[in-house]
Amino acid sequence: MVICKKWTLAQKFHGKPTPANFKLVEEEISENINDGEVLCEAVYLTVDPYMRTAEAVNSLGDTMYGEQIAKVTVSKNPKYPVGTIVRLMSGWRSHTLVKDTEKEIRRSAEMSDLPLSLMLGAMGMPGMTAYFGFLEICQPKEGETVLVSGAAGAVGSLVGQIAKIKGCKVIGFAGSDEKCEWLKKDLGFDYVYNYKKVDIDTALNEAAPERSVDCYFDNVGGMFTVKVLNHMKTFGRVSICGSISNYNNTEVPTGPLPFIAILKSQLKVEGFIVLRWYQRWQEGEKAMLQWIKEGKMKYKEHITEGFEKMPEAFMGLFEGSNFGKAIIKV
Repeated sequence: MVICKKWTLAQKFHGKPTPANFKLVEEEISENINDGEVLCEAVYLTVDPYMRTAEAVNSLGDTMYGEQIAKVTVSKNPKYPVGTIVRLMSGWRSHTLVKDTEKEIRRSAEMSDLPLSLMLGAMGMPGMTAYFGFLEICQPKEGETVLVSGAAGAVGSLVGQIAKIKGCKVIGFAGSDEKCEWLKKDLGFDYVYNYKKVDIDTALNEAAPERSVDCYFDNVGGMFTVKVLNHMKTFGRVSICGSISNYNNTEVPTGPLPFIAILKSQLKVEGFIVLRWYQRWQEGEKAMLQWIKEGKMKYKEHITEGFEKMPEAFMGLFEGSNFGKAIIKV
């Protein structure tokens, strides 16, 4: 028998996540598995802001939803011998019995000599979110101005670099001076602002005078986005990736509505879930891998040691404590 540890949803979220929302439980998994099955042990797990909406897929008592990189420890499937590295959407659990490998094991990129954890970051869902969500919806052109909110996060930092690769001027907003310095010096953003210290309108009047933002990649939502829309060029494009400023609201937000700005500037505003491009995943992985190898794409990982610290790492997302992609190393 193998003892599997898993984090379950103990209480529905109300406001910011707290330790009371999670419960660590154990279950036994037999190593005497059937033909075609594999038993996997987690190596790296991910926490992401979208998990705050876990009620959509999790009932009370269910294992928290999410992806992991795992190693096959017991196998009765010749396609996946012991030691094989796989990618699973099996949630916050230390061990997983995979019965239907064709359905449950997701494609894994050829990582070469890169860290396996990148399959949960630049080479995984965040990377594909940046690649497809920015390029397909914003369709940036050389010389255009691109604004990224949440620019030091797992997705935003990649979007800004893709924009630079495409020859755009890039404006980024992040939540600390340290993050802003990284975006400016290491990633080559043209303008970077700590949104906690600046007036958004004043900053954009400097970086994008006369309403010259062509593309806006939005990870934040809320009043920040309402203000940004007033600085966009006619026929600007907006890709709505996330709304982390609103996830923990306990009341319906009130304030200025964005529709007049959208109308007056004739903006294209489109939200997306990255899995719409799942059939093209390999295209995005290939491009990201090439950029990483060429030194055009840099990444930063915020690694937390220990499966028991998953809730702590998750809660930190809403305090801005992660710097780059949040990863849990088992």
